[in-house]
Amino acid sequence: MEPLYKPAGVEGRWQRTWEEEGLYNADPEPGRPSFVIAHPPPNVTGELHLGHALQLSLADLLIRMRRMQGYNALFQTGYDHAGISTQNAVEKHLAKEGRTRQELGRGAFEARVWEWLHEYGGKIMVQFRSIGASMDYRRERFTMDDAYVRAVMRFFVHLYRRGLIYRANRIINWCPFHQTSLSDLELVHEEVDDALTYARYPLADGSGHVTIAT
Repeated sequence: MEPLYKPAGVEGRWQRTWEEEGLYNADPEPGRPSFVIAHPPPNVTGELHLGHALQLSLADLLIRMRRMQGYNALFQTGYDHAGISTQNAVEKHLAKEGRTRQELGRGAFEARVWEWLHEYGGKIMVQFRSIGASMDYRRERFTMDDAYVRAVMRFFVHLYRRGLIYRANRIINWCPFHQTSLSDLELVHEEVDDALTYARYPLADGSGHVTIAT
């Protein structure tokens, strides 16, 4: 007997056995109660960290409990392309090579991004298995899969037809570097000392002005 426990050989073998026997598979079963957790897909900006492991463990606990209670329990797995965040990660990687996306050109840069997505998407799935998450790995999804994109577009059209999506003029967060809009969650707030500009708007009746500070 080995003096120390070496998990690599043992856990990997059991994980393969569980998947081969379909213990985590969840297929439609009429008459059986269903329970589903769609795990928030981690961004492919890098590998999983301790926070991911905590979140995954809590969800896995609930899935396993429901499975033991007789539910047809699905733990949906996958990962997120993360858009601008992944682009930034790839650009930082290029900077270490002394290169920029402008030097590469659009086609070559997109190819590098896809290489990154496949590399880190694969690593994330390996980490899910290493943690022991009881996910249905047959249902692995990526947020740029053709079927996923079609589903999003179909639901977008559904919301538009119900009048829940519309176009209007709004103040938005704009990134001059990436030339795109940003959500509030994508912002990094920083306090700086800068000039404050005042503009005077004349009143229509000529009686004075309204001063607005930028």
